[in-house]
Amino acid sequence: MSNDLPDLDRFDRAILAVLAEDGRISIADLARRIGLSKSPTQARLRRLEASGIITGYRALVDPIRLGLDHVAFVEVRLADTREAALAEFNAAVAKVGEIEQAHLIAGNFDYLMKVRTRSMADYRRVLAEVISTLPHVSSTSTYVAMQAVKEDGPLGPLENVT
Repeated sequence: MSNDLPDLDRFDRAILAVLAEDGRISIADLARRIGLSKSPTQARLRRLEASGIITGYRALVDPIRLGLDHVAFVEVRLADTREAALAEFNAAVAKVGEIEQAHLIAGNFDYLMKVRTRSMADYRRVLAEVISTLPHVSSTSTYVAMQAVKEDGPLGPLENVT
């Protein structure tokens, strides 16, 4: 963690844990849950937002209920991994709605992407017409998920966050 970020005490970590579970909780309920009054809770929340630790709030949408139940993980190898090529690839990936996540990886390939579509046919189209045509892509390997065991878990343990 960067030195310019504020130190997080047990109340800050409690705020983050509660908001990770329920981002729509009222300040009064949040204050009660963490054991502070409303004013200091609201001040802490504003500080966490201003510092960039809390980056926003959003609704969690069930993709399965929307018919987006085909998930593939794609290993991507690039022909060029210099900074300019990585930046060009990253910018192009950011524009592809079907790519849910993309991570630069240290390993036998360069990126691991999570791609969500309606069907195998849709995935094949996205792979052929979009992913394979992204800048500097030299090859891909696809792994199709059969079942999500854990997704959208809470933030994780905050005990070690300073």
